[in-house]
Amino acid sequence: MLIVKLLCFTSIMSTASKNNVVELNKDEKLNGDNYKIWSIKVQYVLEEQEVLETLNVVMSEPEAGNTVQHRRDHEAYEAWKNNNSLACITLLSSMDNDLIREFRVYANAKDLWEAVKIKFGTTSVTRLRSLTIKFDIYKKYSDVHMKKHLGQMSNMINELADTGHVLTDEQQVQSVICSLPHSWDHMKMTPTHNEYIETFEDVRRHLRLEEERQEAAKMMGAKVHYINLQLKKWF
Repeated sequence: MLIVKLLCFTSIMSTASKNNVVELNKDEKLNGDNYKIWSIKVQYVLEEQEVLETLNVVMSEPEAGNTVQHRRDHEAYEAWKNNNSLACITLLSSMDNDLIREFRVYANAKDLWEAVKIKFGTTSVTRLRSLTIKFDIYKKYSDVHMKKHLGQMSNMINELADTGHVLTDEQQVQSVICSLPHSWDHMKMTPTHNEYIETFEDVRRHLRLEEERQEAAKMMGAKVHYINLQLKKWF
């Protein structure tokens, strides 16, 4: 009975681990430009799988023997081996295909993790310049909702902060204003001269409310237009 329960538990844990990998693969994979957020996400998954420690521990296969200590060492090694395999699969599955080919040569999760960190964990001058240019020229398109637009800007601000390039509140607000299209020109002066809009969150809230107001006005306009058409048919 105990054996059956253990087998069921193992099956459940295996299924859960597979589901975690599947869920991770639905997100944006490591592509070389998103190391910081990728490393945070994948560590959460490894922690849930209870294999996070493999990023810091490497074990060698113990010598054969029949003593109690030999058996304990062998059991500990087998446990690490299984956890290491799961961690490696999780890490590689969350990368773009070209990176999988590059990093699959590592036999353990610790070396794999450190290799990825060395390659993508530091910010070069070229990388910083690329992020800065991308942020400076980013504009809102008319078919993109304000929520998504501001979310993208927030991500870029965080990416710059991760490199050590922290924008002041004033710089963040001004960048958001400059990113607005011409159809929002009427709003560009309001945040600039509004003493209550001092941070990114302030301008985010202000623009989201304005977008909701515009959408409500469009709906009301459409209803009025429909009513007028019906009235013309009747009279």
